Amino acid sequence: MITVHHLETSRSQRILWLLEELGLPYEVVRYKRDGKTRLAPPELRRIHPIGKSPVLTDGEVTVAESGAILEYLAATYGNGREGELAHLDPPRGSPEWLQVRYWMHFAEGSLMNWLVMKLVFMSLPSQPMPFLVRPIVRRMCAQVQDKLVDPNIANAVQLMESQLTNKRWFVGDQLTLADFQMSFPVEAAFARARRAADLPCLRAYRERMHTRPAYQRAIARGGPVMLEG
Repeated sequence: MITVHHLETSRSQRILWLLEELGLPYEVVRYKRDGKTRLAPPELRRIHPIGKSPVLTDGEVTVAESGAILEYLAATYGNGREGELAHLDPPRGSPEWLQVRYWMHFAEGSLMNWLVMKLVFMSLPSQPMPFLVRPIVRRMCAQVQDKLVDPNIANAVQLMESQLTNKRWFVGDQLTLADFQMSFPVEAAFARARRAADLPCLRAYRERMHTRPAYQRAIARGGPVMLEG
């Protein structure tokens, strides 16, 4: 039996989405974040030394890192699929395969680091600190966001908008692993990037994702991708 060790409001939601699309039976072991730090609980270290989510176990196999998990599921259970999942992982060496690899790495290498920094600098001024220090921290965080973080996010989001022009999914008209890997950054971009909702192709992409029954089932199993508010 496949088991997903799933941390609430985390990247592991995209694993649940792929499992639902593949129609595979699986169990979810849910973990709550620390109420103060929002970090993963120490119990996850019992599953994998890094102590992060997602982690997938499949019999004797344990796989960590969402990109590696997605590739494992595609290689193990995705071959021979028809319809929308026929091109889940295109033939190795093809132009489509290279595009999938690009967006799989873009998600974490070029986008999520800036979105995480955005979250840090948004929340830092509200953390406990001496009263006289707070205005300095608030000003510093605003400057870092304006001069460094926001321009990099805007550049990445505009690239996504351009890529999705005249495309249903990131690598054409069929779902690929790129879409599952990009699903969390897309949600994070709408939560943290300025004017992301003003980009019509990106907005339409997100709506297509949300209306998929498998995506909705994944949300029902794992909970919301982002915190409300």
